[in-house]
Amino acid sequence: MNTFTHRLVMASMLALSAPIAWSHGTEQHKASMIEAGRTTAKASVSIPMAADDAVAALERFSNALAAGDLPAASQELSPTVLILESGGAERSRDEYLNGHAKHDAEFLKSAQITLNRRTASVSGDLVWVASESQIHAMKGEQMLMILSTETAVLQKVGKSWQIVHLHWSSRAQK
Repeated sequence: MNTFTHRLVMASMLALSAPIAWSHGTEQHKASMIEAGRTTAKASVSIPMAADDAVAALERFSNALAAGDLPAASQELSPTVLILESGGAERSRDEYLNGHAKHDAEFLKSAQITLNRRTASVSGDLVWVASESQIHAMKGEQMLMILSTETAVLQKVGKSWQIVHLHWSSRAQK
């Protein structure tokens, strides 16, 4: 087969297979297809050892929030935490826990969260952690497929790390 014919065959195969490859977003999903929980096994991670304890505190917060354990989640937050999400702001741990945290916990309780990428950096007693995740959840009969980003800043207080800032952003996955 000459080069031209080979390219023509390959181009035809790609053209015929494209609708199948691109059709994922329109298929119907059932709630039973979602396994609630958090997966980090396949994530691309770049975390210096000096940030390990801070990242562990962020993980404890995330796991507690997803489990609906707001008292445990509160242990990881600074009393003066600033949380930014969807154009809104909670300016303290109490403001968040007495308001939006309950909605976040309810949403996350049945969501499947897959961490795709995480990176962190240390500067003195501060660590920032940037995470990119994929979230699948049901809203009524509709499956939501969301790409989510999180930026967390943690500060060392004594021997432990506290979250002093969180910024969450998300969009529908296409």
